[in-house]
Amino acid sequence: MRIIKWRVLRDFFGKHPAAESGLCRWFEVTRKARWQNPADVRDTFNRTDMVTVDSGRTAAVFDVSGGNYRVIAAIHYDKQRVYTLFVLTHEEYETNRWRKEL
Repeated sequence: MRIIKWRVLRDFFGKHPAAESGLCRWFEVTRKARWQNPADVRDTFNRTDMVTVDSGRTAAVFDVSGGNYRVIAAIHYDKQRVYTLFVLTHEEYETNRWRKEL
């Protein structure tokens, strides 16, 4: 998969250094993946949810670093691209504000 917006990850672990190793691991595993559907994603990351957001679109929510952080991404299986939209702490994720923005 081609990951679009690496900067979103980098900016987050710049503010939250404890997240760096988990986010880098997520990046490397995702980069090597060749997902064709949500089941493939869950085979790779079993703690991933596909969530319908306020716009009606679907976003993948990945638990990273034991659930301390969430990567919210749009996956385009046909183009083999993952767009990183948000990286959030568990507390930020729980507010659900991100759902309104997508």
